Amino acid sequence: MSATKLTALVKAGGCASKLSPAILDQILPRMPRVADPDLLVGFDTADDAGVYRLTPSLAIVQTVDFFTPMVDDPFTFGAIAAANALSDVYAMGGTPLTALSVLAWPSGHDIADLEQILKGGASKIHEAGAVILGGHSVNDPEIKFGYAVTGTIHPDRIKTNAAARPGDRLLFTKRIGTGVISTAIKRGLASQAHIDGAIRSMLMLNRAAAEAMGDLEIHSVTDVTGFGLLGHAREMAMGSGVTLEIDSSRVRFLDGAMEYAAAGAIPGGLNNNREFVGSCVESAGPVEQLLFDPQTSGGLLISIAEADAALYMQKYPEAYEIGRVVTRGIKPLRIL
Repeated sequence: MSATKLTALVKAGGCASKLSPAILDQILPRMPRVADPDLLVGFDTADDAGVYRLTPSLAIVQTVDFFTPMVDDPFTFGAIAAANALSDVYAMGGTPLTALSVLAWPSGHDIADLEQILKGGASKIHEAGAVILGGHSVNDPEIKFGYAVTGTIHPDRIKTNAAARPGDRLLFTKRIGTGVISTAIKRGLASQAHIDGAIRSMLMLNRAAAEAMGDLEIHSVTDVTGFGLLGHAREMAMGSGVTLEIDSSRVRFLDGAMEYAAAGAIPGGLNNNREFVGSCVESAGPVEQLLFDPQTSGGLLISIAEADAALYMQKYPEAYEIGRVVTRGIKPLRIL
């Protein structure tokens, strides 16, 4: 454990440190597009990673993800940052191959912590069967770390966030609440048991969840990270031209998350997400605020044919059903 609390050195931790989706939503539509028949997935639907075809049977999956510390132990922070970056490749159905580290580091801080961050990241990259090629670093007052990851996939097996179909069931593979618990850590409110539970969740690779998809009829996938469950569900609904109907009573939360939210440990990213996504939500009553909680190394949201939903949950018991896909209604999201 570092003598310095890493979370005390940053304004917001993990994916809660990301820019508000409202800012990106204003800028990205104005970015120039380049027509290329081999660009299979770009940034038009805010998907988890880009996919570019090299041959009729081989495409590369590319993504980059980095953020500030959400835990105080440097080795653990590095490992979580790696798991989070790898997740985008798994969400596309790909296999991670190589990684490049992205590092911002305050020049006066203890380099022993830096060594542990890099070792933690390397341990998780290697667990995924990928290799680190190198990286890039800059001097910065706030610590930031992550990876640019390249993977491979067959062009016919790509999973996107824009192909959900009415009648599909919605499955989710992790619990919600890492943003609130990270904020509670920063404020000194979190118990060690709750910290340990959140860390176990964030360290869990989405590899097994992705491998369980196999040949099942899965239409759409996204990993739930900084924009929260409802933010990423909105992207799936908008890209697919459908409404996602989510039963909030079926969403599972990390132990302690509800308690810390009630105590006011609300990350700024949660408020940003609620402000941006709230107008897209149809609900008969108040929406549980943790559905907007920015997740770090969160689970996969899967839109799967009804006939295969139970089979997937048998193959991957961590998964559970949270709703269904229906034809586009008044708004892209409906909370029951």
